Amino acid sequence: MNARRVTYTEARTLVVDAAEKTPPAPGQVRVEVAYTGICGTDLHVYHGAMDTRVGPRAVIGHEMSGRIAEIGPDVTGWRPGDHVTVMPLSWCGTCPACRAGHTHICHHLVFLGLDAPGSLQTSWTVPADTLVRLPPDLRLDHAALVEPTAVAVHDVRRAELRPGEKVLVVGGGPIGLLIAVVASRAEADVLLVEPDPYRRSVAGELGLAHVAPDAGEFGEAVARWSDDAGAAVAFEVSGAAAGVTTAVDSLATRGRLIQVAIHPAPREVNLHRFFWRELTLIGARLYDRADFEAAVRLITEGAIPATALISRIEPLERAAAAFEALESGAGVMKVLIDCGAVGEGEAR
Repeated sequence: MNARRVTYTEARTLVVDAAEKTPPAPGQVRVEVAYTGICGTDLHVYHGAMDTRVGPRAVIGHEMSGRIAEIGPDVTGWRPGDHVTVMPLSWCGTCPACRAGHTHICHHLVFLGLDAPGSLQTSWTVPADTLVRLPPDLRLDHAALVEPTAVAVHDVRRAELRPGEKVLVVGGGPIGLLIAVVASRAEADVLLVEPDPYRRSVAGELGLAHVAPDAGEFGEAVARWSDDAGAAVAFEVSGAAAGVTTAVDSLATRGRLIQVAIHPAPREVNLHRFFWRELTLIGARLYDRADFEAAVRLITEGAIPATALISRIEPLERAAAAFEALESGAGVMKVLIDCGAVGEGEAR
């Protein structure tokens, strides 16, 4: 079968066209992509908000699963047929962040799917050191959730949660729900706040306590839940100014605010409350290999409700429709694009 790809050309324009199967060079592998998930960053690209970064005719996508098709020279430990996902980070190794051991926030980080071609294609050639092994019996559609789950694992790890702590998650999209699930597994007492009824219904199906951010009702709910103390930890996952305010105002004395969502514009923050209650602000960005490996384990064990989170799967030819569905937000949580590596009759 000829290779195909989805190319972003300009705002709200995706083109499905033919592509070359790039043979792997030394240190590379060629992966047949099974599924690629669409995330909020991909939507920002689709809206034209990241044109200065991705450039014209970009192949985006980074939440993926697949299997190795070809091995390049000097690559060891892998063979064709291995099921894999990709940790889409390439760092310089020499900047201050890398020298300090924080390669995932390298000052010159190259993110595959933004700064370099991504996984919205049937055949993807990547550095072998980005591969993360998947169990052969893990469904490949479920495995496409490894990358966002790794984000949640990293966020929870940054929070240094202690069992029994009250944790507020502000924003009930896929990352917010994953954080809530991972935090619950860490024995935190989690309350999720989300305005959208559909997202709250998904949270309820997963057994997560949830509340709408209506001023009076929300305040009363948090007071009852925390015995008037407030949350020990708040994860801000909404990306909205109101979400920041909600998170800060809900924190207990010496509470920790974990900033997960990307805010491209500066936000007003109540620094007096930070001073008055001795609050702590912690940034949480991306992940490292340990987070990815933990995410694989969680999905394999069934701790991550993959089936409930995957709302629909569209074929590669309907990539534009998939983006439109996610953009609408109507009854949709996670949308995957079937890139074709799973043949008819094979297990997903």
